[in-house]
Amino acid sequence: MDTTRPPAFFVTATDTDAGKTTISAGLLAAARQRGLSTLACKPVASGSQHTSDGLRNDDALWLASQCSIQVPYAHINPHAFAPAIAPHLAAASAGVRLDGRELLADVRRILAHHAGLTLIEGAGGWRVPLNADETLADLAIALQLPVILVVGIKLGCINHALLSAEAVLRDGLTLAGWVANCTDPHMACQADNIHTLQQWMPAPCLGVIPHLQSTQPAALVPHLEPALATLLA
Repeated sequence: MDTTRPPAFFVTATDTDAGKTTISAGLLAAARQRGLSTLACKPVASGSQHTSDGLRNDDALWLASQCSIQVPYAHINPHAFAPAIAPHLAAASAGVRLDGRELLADVRRILAHHAGLTLIEGAGGWRVPLNADETLADLAIALQLPVILVVGIKLGCINHALLSAEAVLRDGLTLAGWVANCTDPHMACQADNIHTLQQWMPAPCLGVIPHLQSTQPAALVPHLEPALATLLA
């Protein structure tokens, strides 16, 4: 890790609903227990709800709840859209064109706080489009942050994980590690799938998160504390 700047990571996943926000919130909670300041940003979020304060996204609110540095909601989630569809389509339905340079400025505003741990959470997987020319991967490349890959452990996850890892590395970024998030409690050969990933993935397994009754950040801390120690080493 570059020790000249506070730890910051870009969090992506193998797919939608793999558990990026759950893992991110858990890592932030673990960092807070260590006495570190925390901050996060979800630059783009679709599937947001209309409130008296404007559009609010549940994932962004979940991240905000674990940020010790208080900033306006619009800094944590500068681009929120109502439809629960791909971000570029949700933006288009609102008459907005997402722009990578604007998103980069949004994230740099968060990084400028120099929190003890900062997490930048993507949307969906690695190649989610922002517009006709850019994807969220382009934002990660511009940021040059190491990447945490959340792997939703379900049927098909091996291929999804290996392709995602390959794409991250091909884009010239560091894959800091991956987290196995056991989203399907009924998956056949779950342990064997995780073992196969541990053999094939070109980065360390930061942790295996079992299917938990509670996904509250505090419940994840015992499972993610070793991951945090590895990321901060």
